[in-house]
Amino acid sequence: MNAASRRESEGDDRPLLILDVDETLIYGADADLDRPCDFFIGIYHVYRRPHLAEFLATVSEWFDLAIWSSGGADDVTAIAERICPPGSCWKFIWGRERCTPRTYFNCKFVEYVKDLKKVKRLGYNLNQILFVDDSENKLCRNFGNAIYVRPYFGDASDNELPPLCRYLASIREATDYRAIEKRYWHNH
Repeated sequence: MNAASRRESEGDDRPLLILDVDETLIYGADADLDRPCDFFIGIYHVYRRPHLAEFLATVSEWFDLAIWSSGGADDVTAIAERICPPGSCWKFIWGRERCTPRTYFNCKFVEYVKDLKKVKRLGYNLNQILFVDDSENKLCRNFGNAIYVRPYFGDASDNELPPLCRYLASIREATDYRAIEKRYWHNH
């Protein structure tokens, strides 16, 4: 039985919300900012984006949740474990090894692209996947699934997640997220 058939037979037909980590849900710094950090991952002082717990608790009622970051797998897993909403679990936690490297030879730069074909292999319908990220380049192959948020750099007064939650509530029952214009979600 393939992944799609297994998901259908298990009655798991909820839409999927994939979340980036760095500068989307958390900010990691080499030293404390203007306040103590929320937790440490290795040498990094990690700050949760304001309203993160409420956001995750609410959206977990509507969506299956997953994490996909271009960070190292061990760090991404440790962060995901620290922010997971009570009573929920991530459908998957993926790091850089699941990304597709995209090399810019003229400037010797590698960017890690998140290609949703890999998620489709798990049995998810691309029309029912949303991906929240702060970087447009990392979702260049699936811009129709993307909701871009402002990067989070540790500002204690950040207020990005409550309006995002309201926006997700307004579109959560759509049958094709890819057909929805999401670039101006802030104006919703």
